[in-house]
Amino acid sequence: MTTSALPAGLLGSTKPLAQAHDVALVDLDGVCFAGTAKVGHAADSLNTARQQGLRLTFVTNNASRAPQSVVDKLADNSISATAQEVFTAAMDAAALLREHLEPGALVLVIGGDGLRQALLDEGYRITHTATDQPQAVAQGWDPCVDWALLSEGAYAIAAGALHVATNLDATLPTERGFALGNGSLVTALSHATGSKPLAGGKPFPGIYQRALAKAGGAQRPLAVGDRLNTDHVGARAAAIPGLHVLTGVNTARDVVLAPPTERPAYLHTDLRALLEPQPEAQLHADGAWVVGQARARVEDQHLVLDGVGSLRTDATITLDAYRALASAAWAYADAADGAALQVPEFTVVTP
Repeated sequence: MTTSALPAGLLGSTKPLAQAHDVALVDLDGVCFAGTAKVGHAADSLNTARQQGLRLTFVTNNASRAPQSVVDKLADNSISATAQEVFTAAMDAAALLREHLEPGALVLVIGGDGLRQALLDEGYRITHTATDQPQAVAQGWDPCVDWALLSEGAYAIAAGALHVATNLDATLPTERGFALGNGSLVTALSHATGSKPLAGGKPFPGIYQRALAKAGGAQRPLAVGDRLNTDHVGARAAAIPGLHVLTGVNTARDVVLAPPTERPAYLHTDLRALLEPQPEAQLHADGAWVVGQARARVEDQHLVLDGVGSLRTDATITLDAYRALASAAWAYADAADGAALQVPEFTVVTP
């Protein structure tokens, strides 16, 4: 893989992203599907991008599913994949553990089948009780995790076991809203024991690096995700350009207000971006950021879009206007003049 530090702004590509990049590291929930619901254009875009030569690796912080279970879930959403193309936070934690503990060691598992399988695949033995004197505790989200299992982890950590977490996500999106994520349960165990766990998953860059290594490497990788503070923080930390889609957690307003560490390199509403060139944002002499026919600037702490005016209430905008507005907002924020930008909610529409 050949990557370098990314610029703080958007990138352009004269080629469709599926041709400009050789491997896409694709998030699952909010990108390929949304809980039990399908995501528009996801299946057609991914399957077509694969046919055009883009290799796919599905990278997820969900540690409860084994790779074949992920493949089955993707198939339910008409997306083709193999188990070899899946890299979960459970697999990342197991690989991280290998850097600290030899295979054959006994590990107490706080989690589900995905984590158990990942540890077995790395050569570890597993247990569910601290009385077996495990050398490590591996913790990942699963609905089976309860007080009793967390307490077994506390006993083991207090006795000297290494604490490893699959990820530190505080919340988990569900159809009803945001439930407790693995990070919240990790915090409970850390609070009880004083432990500072080793953590895999996003936003740490290691999960992208290990996923690429499993995929056989890449010269021009691309990360695809809907969450700024996990998918895109991790991508930037790994110096991998990221494509943000609006089919999951973070909105267009969130993107426009994103700090440099969270900024994507490409913006689109959905995965059709893989099949399209990405226009470059250009700064003109009059201070406007221009993408296609859209021109945006900042005046009096408000975004201004040519043909629309100052954006002070919720607005519906084109995709190129979204890119131009993000470019203007980011440049304004990076000037660090201390004045907070006032940004309404946006609805981005595509032809």
